[in-house]
Amino acid sequence: MLDFNQKGKVFITCKDRSVSYLEQEVRELGFVPTIVMRTGLELRASMEECMDLNLHLRTASHVLYEIKSFYLRNTEDIYRKFKSIPWEEYLDVDGYFSVNSVAENETVTTPLIVNVKVKDAIVDRFREQKGRRPDSGSDFSGLVIQVYWKETQATVYFNTSGETLAKHGYRKIPGKAPMMEALAAATIYATEWNTRVPFINPMCGSGTLAIEAALMATKRYPGLYRDHYSFQHILGYSEAAFLAKKKKLENKIVEATEVKIIASDISLQAISFARENAAYAGVDHMIDFQTCDFAETEIPERPRGVIMFNPEYGERLGENDELEVTYRRMGDFMKQKCAGYRGYIFTGNLELAKKVGLKASRRIEFWNGTIDCRLLKYELFEGSGRG
Repeated sequence: MLDFNQKGKVFITCKDRSVSYLEQEVRELGFVPTIVMRTGLELRASMEECMDLNLHLRTASHVLYEIKSFYLRNTEDIYRKFKSIPWEEYLDVDGYFSVNSVAENETVTTPLIVNVKVKDAIVDRFREQKGRRPDSGSDFSGLVIQVYWKETQATVYFNTSGETLAKHGYRKIPGKAPMMEALAAATIYATEWNTRVPFINPMCGSGTLAIEAALMATKRYPGLYRDHYSFQHILGYSEAAFLAKKKKLENKIVEATEVKIIASDISLQAISFARENAAYAGVDHMIDFQTCDFAETEIPERPRGVIMFNPEYGERLGENDELEVTYRRMGDFMKQKCAGYRGYIFTGNLELAKKVGLKASRRIEFWNGTIDCRLLKYELFEGSGRG
């Protein structure tokens, strides 16, 4: 079985343009990255520590623990190479596994060929070693084996997360065009909000930004809302150790009731969804939900904080004319009502952003799915009447 205290190479993935916020998180947890790339970073950690990473990280997608790296020339060599790995030391014969792969090699003619050959190698080894084989399939409900193969170099990982960490588990009602939780967390990190001054989120939709802000302020981590990970299917896993880590998460919670978080939306249904999501996350008492036009959102005078919009982008034909008015009103609102605050608009439509009428001091790049987005920062100076 795997020694859960043995340190090895760990690669943590995230969405492109989010790695600086992931690096911030892992350093706060006491880890030092050895390599930082566009879509992830590498560090050294044990499987025990991978459990902690999975439970804590807000901006990550998957935590990958390296099992083996080797020369792999072509698809004909896959079966032999993977059959030589002692899978019976890692996975129970009565267990379940799936294989996921990313391959860039000229002999790969179909995306699934790598998955199929790796699966065949694993089950045949089990038959020879144990006389029977574990179940396998395409879902991530058991042990997830991840293969990265580029040209002639292949690396095999245990995807210790299983299903993506980008979903934090509390959002039971997504609402209309929701922002993924990991992206919401990354954008809040990008605002450099210190969790002590007000965080205002007009046009809040299903409440993801406000909820993520409340989770940060109270030191509630995503692992509180999730009980299943791929690492639980590796031989050597201790359920008692996992439950102890979950208990530590609960003990970290602080009730920062002095922090003012306001979420508003003109839609009564949106506010209802946001309240339910916040209640499931345990932070509904932290957020002042207001049903109103965004221009009527309460803005506390002191202390000054952060105001953040995530408006629609106008992806459908004929929407832009109406949204031009909305974007112009957002600019007017920030200029007239939010002096002293730092204003932010997250948008995937830079043409509409021009209608805000304020000059952005920063344009921070993000991807929302396949949409090229910017988090636009506006310094809303007091007393000057300008942005």
